[in-house]
Amino acid sequence: MNQLAIFGLGAGLVTALGLAGPFTGSAQPVSGQARLYAQADAPAGQGTPAPAAAQPAADSVPEVDETALRYFARQGDTRRLEAEIARLRALYPNWTPPADPLAVADVGDTELDRMWQLYAQGQYAQVREAIAERRNREPAWQVPQDLLDRLALAEARQQLINASDLKQNETVIRLGAENPSLLTCSDVDVLWRVARAFAETDRPARATDAYRYILSTCDNANERLATVQMALPLLPREDLQQLLSLERKDASGQGEFQSIRVDIARQAVADGGADPKMTVPPEQLTLLRTTAQDNDSAADALLLGWYYVQRQDYTDARDWFTRAAQRDNTAEAARGLALAQIGLRDFTAAEATMRPFSSESTESRSVYLAAAANLLAAEPPVSLPADVLSLIVQEVANARDAATAEQLGWYSYALNQFPTAGQWFATSLNWRADSELAAFGLALTRQRLGDAAGLRAIQEAWAGRSERIANIGRDWRGATPQASAALPSTPATMAMQPMAPVQGTLAPAGAQAGTQQAAPVAPMAYAEPQATMQPQAMAPAPVMAPAPVATQPPARAAPPAQRQAASGGGASVRGCRDAIPPQTLAPQAALNRAWCLMEANRPMEAAPLFDRALATTSAGLRQDAAYGLSLAYLRAQLTDKAAVAATIAQQPRARRIELEGAILSQRATSTFDAGRPVETLMTLDQRARIVPEQLDLMVLRGYAYMQLRRYRDAERVFKAVAATGNREGIRGLAAVREAIQPTKR
Repeated sequence: MNQLAIFGLGAGLVTALGLAGPFTGSAQPVSGQARLYAQADAPAGQGTPAPAAAQPAADSVPEVDETALRYFARQGDTRRLEAEIARLRALYPNWTPPADPLAVADVGDTELDRMWQLYAQGQYAQVREAIAERRNREPAWQVPQDLLDRLALAEARQQLINASDLKQNETVIRLGAENPSLLTCSDVDVLWRVARAFAETDRPARATDAYRYILSTCDNANERLATVQMALPLLPREDLQQLLSLERKDASGQGEFQSIRVDIARQAVADGGADPKMTVPPEQLTLLRTTAQDNDSAADALLLGWYYVQRQDYTDARDWFTRAAQRDNTAEAARGLALAQIGLRDFTAAEATMRPFSSESTESRSVYLAAAANLLAAEPPVSLPADVLSLIVQEVANARDAATAEQLGWYSYALNQFPTAGQWFATSLNWRADSELAAFGLALTRQRLGDAAGLRAIQEAWAGRSERIANIGRDWRGATPQASAALPSTPATMAMQPMAPVQGTLAPAGAQAGTQQAAPVAPMAYAEPQATMQPQAMAPAPVMAPAPVATQPPARAAPPAQRQAASGGGASVRGCRDAIPPQTLAPQAALNRAWCLMEANRPMEAAPLFDRALATTSAGLRQDAAYGLSLAYLRAQLTDKAAVAATIAQQPRARRIELEGAILSQRATSTFDAGRPVETLMTLDQRARIVPEQLDLMVLRGYAYMQLRRYRDAERVFKAVAATGNREGIRGLAAVREAIQPTKR
């Protein structure tokens, strides 16, 4: 601790705080000090500083206590001697220091010297003891007032620092107000602590004033730079701009806060990389781009890469991630580059980029599988080397990734390797039993292999849940075709040419890959593949094919404990048939009863119970209650309420995606019904970024394009839907073709 740091610029901020009256030391403060703060909590118009004492007459010589000056001169402590001279000059403008302070005669008071020595060592309690002992021995002895004032000030400083370390901010502010002589450039640490105390007690304007005082008054370059660095996390952006405006420039025009400006730009771009809705000022973006180009660090290039990925500017993102990888070829740089390449539909490059890092971490494996899934979904199919296929198979097995396993099924199907395709579709279903697309692929494979019993078993398992699975083996008028009949030809299937069987390990572990020579039949036209573009939590989400039609948000079954039809614990109540006021139930009982009502398809009765379950301190219970409340409102078509309920408690990633997808689905339908096709397309685009687009929403998209007379876009969408056998897609395709070329009558 620098116990003499209070010396230097005299009283310093005598009127800076103006909280506890004028300075009470041995000398009156210098007048004209800048006022930084109004009185701590005084109303407007109060808290003005006490008038400064009249200055000594020009021809008068003040009586100055030079005890400390003589002590430091005798000790040869030049730094403290200079600080003491500066302090006395600030207090006594007419005082003239000795011409040769180091030659000041020794007054010979050894006991007083020992007190000053203890003081200089920061042993304030021992100084108090020494003073008390001498007063007992020499009642007539007068303690130098300067020593008492210094001792009180040093003790106050020690108390202030201790209070600051303990986050006792109000005490810090009070001690600063009561001891304004502490608030000087010679002890910037105290000023920093007072400023931080103001910032942490929601008084940013006072904190800004303190930091501004330092920058307006103090000259130490390192302390000035540190002042802005300390203010950076504490002050709003507009207040920081006030501090940056006090920047001083050197002879070359370089500002002293240039590094801080770069740090601010880095933080802004990093925030923009996490939030695509955040706007980064152009000057900050330009500054970071220039800095990243001029330095050799990969960190700035990575920040810019994630920023552009979030805004789907994949070309710039690819350039910056490439630059980062050239400087430091890390897994993070590879992940970003691969995601940018996926966005640019360069799936081959994306897979190659991630190949060396495929097993580096869970995040890296997820991005690698996203690249692999999109590569496997390419139209027409790409012939992949054996080592690439082997690695994909290995990583799919390690991650138990159902989406990429499903794509391996379609890839094998397109190469006429129907047994292998069936094994991959079955593997995908084992890992994700609700995948209708994998079941559809498995059913097609059973048909191509002539396995009528296997096809029938799949159709029975999905009866009522998938129209296209039920239609396999039937013609378009409902008649039963010959056993060799397949799906009708579409432009996508007719354009596909047979490929040679892949030479490599493509089958799941423990299976032999078979090859059939029948003509390849594409089960569907793939939608545009893509992956979820997030710098963190980058799970692969390739949009490989439409999902089954959903008429309403899924009703999730409650956990086993909640499936008990609890209605409050009463033994006479069976299930949730009886009416019980929600407010009479405990939160857990209310949640159980709410799930029971959801299973009975009574969402409007379940909603108040979910709301009641939110009145708990259990984070898990609140999470489940908020989730259930969102589902209840979704079933009731109350989209806005569902969106609000989804924000009540933090949900796991899978739930967030599910809820957001269902909410956006309802909004798209509502805007379409209201005759607003532009908003419909915007909502569908927003939804497609997080979840695959369902068949019914693809149909909605097609008709929205038709309303806007974007017939070619509508035709492309309806073609993809019609290729799955969906009747609405076939009707839409006919409608758009009629609109393009009206039937002559």
